Amino acid sequence: MKVKIKKEGKVKEFKLINSWEDVTLESWLKLIEYSEGTKTEEASKTIELLSNIPKETLKELELSDVAKILHILSKLQKNSENTDLKNIIKINEVEYAFHPDLDSITLGEYADIEQFIKLGVDKHLPQLMAILYRPVKEKHKNGVYIIDAYDGNITMRAEEMKQMSAIQVQTALFFFFLLGKILLKILQSYLTKKPKETKMQ
Repeated sequence: MKVKIKKEGKVKEFKLINSWEDVTLESWLKLIEYSEGTKTEEASKTIELLSNIPKETLKELELSDVAKILHILSKLQKNSENTDLKNIIKINEVEYAFHPDLDSITLGEYADIEQFIKLGVDKHLPQLMAILYRPVKEKHKNGVYIIDAYDGNITMRAEEMKQMSAIQVQTALFFFFLLGKILLKILQSYLTKKPKETKMQ
């Protein structure tokens, strides 16, 4: 997407992202970080990150121009709100797939996810994605796939996950937390039911 900025009687054209799909996880992490600063810092860093407008030009923009650009970016984000989970993604020619069966998640996977959530979801999104998305080992025509077993070694994969689109990350988190709530209810129900059965026996 292109935006035109008028400066000293001259009109200059700059590029903005076309859609929220263009925003990588790495960029999104920076946006989250910027939101902790002042509103001015957040606005300038957001535009700087999601466009090719130079820093010097940004400082000279009128507030009305800044507001217009932020409005466009906000609309792009709203238009990209999609909760459909993308099961298989491709990063640097490698196919990664979302955990095919969260019911059978291992204790090691769950413990690591729990730890990263405790340390702060925002700061550990690449690690969480590296646990939930793993290289595809086998792929069948009916949409069934098998991923690599979890070995806890996610450092390299977490770096790769920074290239995921922010939308893919948001939908994966939405799906995981939604399913997590259901699993938690089932687990609580099972744990309260089990002592009663034991007592009756």
